[in-house]
Amino acid sequence: MPAAISRLCPVCGGTGAVRFLEKGELRLVRCERCGMIFANPVPPAYASGEFYDTEGAAYYLSPAKLASDYAPVRFERELRLFRKHCPRGAVLDVGCSSGAFLYQLNRRFPGDYQTHGTDVSGAPLDYAESQGITVRRGNFTEMDFGAQRYSAITFWAVLEHLPEPAQFLDRAATLLEPGGLCVVLVPNQRSLAARLLGARYRYVYPQHLNYFTRQTLRRLVARRWDVVETRCTHFNPVIIWQDWRSHGREVSNADRASLLQRTTAIKQSRWLGPVKAAYRWSERVLGTCFLADNLAMVLRLRNS
Repeated sequence: MPAAISRLCPVCGGTGAVRFLEKGELRLVRCERCGMIFANPVPPAYASGEFYDTEGAAYYLSPAKLASDYAPVRFERELRLFRKHCPRGAVLDVGCSSGAFLYQLNRRFPGDYQTHGTDVSGAPLDYAESQGITVRRGNFTEMDFGAQRYSAITFWAVLEHLPEPAQFLDRAATLLEPGGLCVVLVPNQRSLAARLLGARYRYVYPQHLNYFTRQTLRRLVARRWDVVETRCTHFNPVIIWQDWRSHGREVSNADRASLLQRTTAIKQSRWLGPVKAAYRWSERVLGTCFLADNLAMVLRLRNS
């Protein structure tokens, strides 16, 4: 078995880190210089992205996951944020998986965008192509895009999976039109769920190499980017209840996909108006306090 890969801090490059949390074979450390929490060391399959082209592909292509990703209510928050800042233009979705975000973007705003997706995982890209999405295959940092430039580049739930997220942001900077935007979304390490559950939280798991707070995400982008807007979104109380009761038991990909499908069904139901209203209120309050599950940032490349 190949040896695990040791890492420097993915935000500041610091070498000093102290133990933060352990869960099974996963070891999280906190950078003494900037406070970033990250996995160290990491298995080669996660560091290279090989996992997502092998075992991980089955999850992204499971019927429950695809049904949820392609449901009309999926990506509602992301689409509102994206549309606010980029009403039209060429869009590249990095880590696009099965292409669901780009599919929803084209479906809701036909003719406004020219869309491309890229990923290291071949099978989900095959599915994206079957849905009319133009894709590029391979490592984003090594791709030759020629003269192509984009109005916006998106990283939806991607940076937490990367051993060196700064490299991906630097590559994105070279591909933007003047005034172009980069939009990122990552799990919030200071969310209510993360605070209550600690190691029990299902999203503390080997596929996540980086655990951002609002402060460490800002530090990551500070060298080259201006922050246009920051939002804290999403909240799933069912996950808190389930993970608390299970005492951190590993959640299978099948269970993850099943819960996503059930949550999507609730969002689409016409008969749960009061429940959905209470949920929206809770999410709004938690988001205002930056305690919701995800952090989203809209970035503009700083003029040199």
